[in-house]
Amino acid sequence: MSSKAESTKKAYVIDTNVLIHDPNSILNFDEHLVVIPITVLEELDKLKNGNKSIAADCRSAIRLIDSVIADSPTERLQKGVPIPRNNGTSHLGKLAIMMNKTGEPPEACLPNDNNDNKIINRVVQMQLENPEYNFVLVTKDINMRLKARGCRIHAEDYHNDQLISDVKQLSTGYHEFEGSFWDRVAHVDTIQRDNGTFHSLARDVFEGALYVNQYVLDDQEFLARIEEVNDEHVLIKHIKRDSLMHQSAWGLQPRNIYQAMALHALLDNDVHLVNLTGPAGSGKTILALAAAIEMTVAHKMYNKIIVTRSTPPLAEDHGFLPGTEEEKMDPWLGAITDNIEALHIQDESPQGSIEYVKERANIQFKALNYIRGRSFQRSLILIDESQNLTPHQMKAIITRAGEGSKVICLGNLAQIDTPYLSPISSGLTYMTERFKGFRHSTSLRLNGIPRSLLAEYAEANL
Repeated sequence: MSSKAESTKKAYVIDTNVLIHDPNSILNFDEHLVVIPITVLEELDKLKNGNKSIAADCRSAIRLIDSVIADSPTERLQKGVPIPRNNGTSHLGKLAIMMNKTGEPPEACLPNDNNDNKIINRVVQMQLENPEYNFVLVTKDINMRLKARGCRIHAEDYHNDQLISDVKQLSTGYHEFEGSFWDRVAHVDTIQRDNGTFHSLARDVFEGALYVNQYVLDDQEFLARIEEVNDEHVLIKHIKRDSLMHQSAWGLQPRNIYQAMALHALLDNDVHLVNLTGPAGSGKTILALAAAIEMTVAHKMYNKIIVTRSTPPLAEDHGFLPGTEEEKMDPWLGAITDNIEALHIQDESPQGSIEYVKERANIQFKALNYIRGRSFQRSLILIDESQNLTPHQMKAIITRAGEGSKVICLGNLAQIDTPYLSPISSGLTYMTERFKGFRHSTSLRLNGIPRSLLAEYAEANL
C-alpha cells in the first residue's frame, strides 16, 4: 500500500437501516469520521412516531445523535463534532451531518428519484469535494450497496454485532464422538457426589472451544454434561442416557437424543436461558411449550408464560386487527396454539384441555412492541421465531426477565424473513455467541425432523 493510501482518512456514511438495527451504531467507528446524511434524519423523523418497535429504535438513535451534537455551532456540523467517550472524559472520532446539495448529480450517477439514490449521489459529490477522505457507505440494504459500488463508492454491511463470519461456527451445544468416548481418555478421576457421578478429564481430550452446560455423547450410549472448564481440566457429569430418553414433560417424551438433551436443559431450573435452533419440524416449539407448561402448572415454578415473536407483518399490521391484544396476536402465534392442540390431541375433550391449560398456565400472548419497559417476575418468557430479531431487540426482551424468570428462544436461522438480517447478523446468533460463557445458559441445535416423514423429506430435498 502506498503512503498516500495509508494516510487517507476514512469517513463512514450511515444509512437509516443501520441506525434502526443498532441505535448506538455511531459510537462503533473508533477514530473515524461518522457522517449522517440529512435524508437519513428525515427518514428517522417519519418513522419515530407510534408504538412500533422500529419507532422506539428511531427515537433512541435520534436522542443519541442529539446528545453528541449538543450545542455545537452549526458551522461545525458538516466538518464533524467530536464524539464523547467514557462519560465525556475523552473524545474519539467525529460526527458530521451531510446536507443535501442542490443541482445536478455528478455524471454517471443515479436519478434523484428516491432516498437511496439521493444518499449515494451525495456521497459521490462528497468524495469529489473531499479527496483527503475515503468515503464508505454503511448500509444493510444489499441492493443499495450494489448501486453504490456501481457509482464507484465503497459500500459495506454493518459488522459490529457480527461475532462470527460463518453460521457454521456457532456451537451446536454438544460434542459428538465416533465409537467410544473413553477410548481417547488416558486418565480420569471419578467423583461420587449426592447429585450424581462426575468425571475429571484432561482438557486435551476435547478439540475446540468448551463451555459449561455443553453435552458430550458417543456412539456407545455414553452421555454427560460439562460442569466446569479450565485450561487443564474438564469436569463432566454423567447422565444415564436411557433415563434421559424416558423423561417427559406434560406427557411429551423426546423422539431422539437431541430432543432429549434439549428437554433436559429446558427442565433444569439452574439454566435461565435456553436457545433452541434447528430446521422446521425438529421439535423446538413443542418441546419448549411442553416444558413450560410442566414447570408452570405441575411444579408451579413460574406464575405465567409470556409468549411473543417478531416478524415484519407483526411489527406493522397487528394493530389494525380487531379484538384484544391476545386476539390480535393469535394469527401470528398460530404455531403455539397448534402445539398446545398437539399436546392434547388424545384427550377426550381437546378443546376443554386447551382452555384449561391456557388458564392454569396463565399463557399470555404479548406483542414485541409493548414489552419494552416492562419487568416480568417469576415468568417463563418464550420467544418464537427469534431469528427475525436484531441484537438490539433481543437485548430489549431478555432484559425484561425479572427475578426467578427463564427465557427460551426458538429459531431457525435458515428461515429469516427480515430483509436487513442474515444468519450471522441475527439477534439469535449474536445472543448465542454472547451467552456461551454464561454458566446459567445453554444453546442446542436440534437434528432430525421427527414431525413427519413428509416434513423430513421436504427439509432434505426442497
